[in-house]
Amino acid sequence: MNRDTAAPALGREPDNSTVTAAPTDAAMAVLTPGEFELFAEIGRPRRIEAGQVLFRRGELGTTMFVIARGAIVLDFGDDLVTKRLGVREFFGELGLLIGDHARSADAIAATDGLLVELRHEEFQRLVDRDPSLVSYFLRRAIMRVVLNEQSLIRRLRRRNQDLEAALDSLYATTHQLNQTEELIRTDDLTGLYNRRGLTLHLQESRALGMPETMGLVLIDCDRFKQVNDDYGHLAGDRVLQSVANILRSVAGAEDIACRLGGDEFCLLVAARTRQDVMRFAEFIVHTVHGLLEIPQSPPTICPVSVGACLVSAKHEWNDWYAHADGALYQAKRLGGNRVQWQDAEMTPA
Repeated sequence: MNRDTAAPALGREPDNSTVTAAPTDAAMAVLTPGEFELFAEIGRPRRIEAGQVLFRRGELGTTMFVIARGAIVLDFGDDLVTKRLGVREFFGELGLLIGDHARSADAIAATDGLLVELRHEEFQRLVDRDPSLVSYFLRRAIMRVVLNEQSLIRRLRRRNQDLEAALDSLYATTHQLNQTEELIRTDDLTGLYNRRGLTLHLQESRALGMPETMGLVLIDCDRFKQVNDDYGHLAGDRVLQSVANILRSVAGAEDIACRLGGDEFCLLVAARTRQDVMRFAEFIVHTVHGLLEIPQSPPTICPVSVGACLVSAKHEWNDWYAHADGALYQAKRLGGNRVQWQDAEMTPA
């Protein structure tokens, strides 16, 4: 292709510009008339049709394109703004200047048109023909790359800030939900699990695989109504908190202490034998005995009756409770302030 035949076909314009003018942002993406005329003479014409894909993001490229007619859309993906390029604008220059450069966008023809395609050998001919003009073009191309990178960095920073804000919001919401869940499961006065918390824990344990055998200890305060009547409900609350503290101190990582309601508590423990369960039950009663020996007015503890038994994962909570409650009833009948063991076979309630 020679200068006389190629340029008219590509719509060459007379060059009224100078290569010394300071480029504006718009000028960085558009060839001057003189540049376009020279690029059109040296480059290879390539016709395109609307919808045609010139290259995909991530593909390696070694060519640069200049638009002689029509329009090209550059889609950078990842929610980044697409660009529409028109006549005398260029794209893909890093593939030409660097060689085997991964394309940063999909290039798709928006309309039918005509491009000027330049490979490394054509670009070398441009340098040989007019080094001053090519030098000016390179300075603008490099400035455009820098500006694009700076713009990308700003977008990434904004995206990171948005992501951090979203993560902070998610963390706060999760924390609030966890607190709400904890409040739903926890008794306000004692901080132990409430009956709902125990029920949810048992459901989760069954889903994960519950041990075949466990120990259940039921605790009921003796003469608790008398404490409330004689000293008031604040004293009664302190008694309940003292019982809760004893259960909390004896419960292990796999054990669950719960206030079932009123002055009734339970302790579900990891145990396989009667001796395992009785160690918990006797510790509770002996600790209460020790506290009762300390003169206190109003009282911070009262005697307790305790019923203890082994329970099986084959049965439900109501069966467990009925079994342990039988032992607790026997302790009450014997005067309270003691532990009673339920040794009978457990049958569904």
